Amino acid sequence: MELPQTANISIEIIGYVTSCFTEKFAVPRQPGLTPSASARLRMVPPFNRKEMVRGLETFSHIWVQFLFHAASAEGWKPTVRPPRLGGTARRGVWATRSPHRPNFIGLSAVRLVEVDVSEGVELVLGGIDLLDGTPVIDIKPYLPESDRMEGASDGWSAEPFAELVVQFSAEAADFCRTYEQSTGSPLCSLITEVLQTDPRPASQRNRREEFGMLLWDVNVRWRTEGDVCRVLYCERR
Repeated sequence: MELPQTANISIEIIGYVTSCFTEKFAVPRQPGLTPSASARLRMVPPFNRKEMVRGLETFSHIWVQFLFHAASAEGWKPTVRPPRLGGTARRGVWATRSPHRPNFIGLSAVRLVEVDVSEGVELVLGGIDLLDGTPVIDIKPYLPESDRMEGASDGWSAEPFAELVVQFSAEAADFCRTYEQSTGSPLCSLITEVLQTDPRPASQRNRREEFGMLLWDVNVRWRTEGDVCRVLYCERR
């Protein structure tokens, strides 16, 4: 059988994500792990026509197909080290959801909170694992009757995520309360959900130094000892 020649295909960017995750570190490994994580998908012309989302508001979840724009400069890899396996065992890239793929295409099922057509078209999303600035190439409604496969196997990923106990210092707790009152954003819940699944690279999990991450415009600092993660302080950038 003669293989077809490789062809270059042009893909249109239909919109961009504004996310609570403003840097790669601490972005959840899968959608749904952080229910409090939110984003807005702003559609760009000519894909921001109101009729293009007519009826979408009747669905609770959607598939978002996007580009791993922050990973493209690192190139793709034939094998990767999944964090769930401790960062030591290798699996083929096609057997993982690694961003280091030949075409850097990602797929996430996320909660559709609102379809906002007051100015152009924006989709409000929840339970996301999308980095701020992510280019989106397609969306589709999530259909439970066909997208959920009964009896599906989860392969090597059946190994559960390690869950940490998250504690807040008095200073960090006070900051979160004040921030939530002024912005309406669930900072405390988001920090807890992100840190529970231990966002540190596997190679750094034995280190007791202070770590940091950006959520919205907040720099969160924490330290982990054993299975306890203590949020030390937060500060606005």
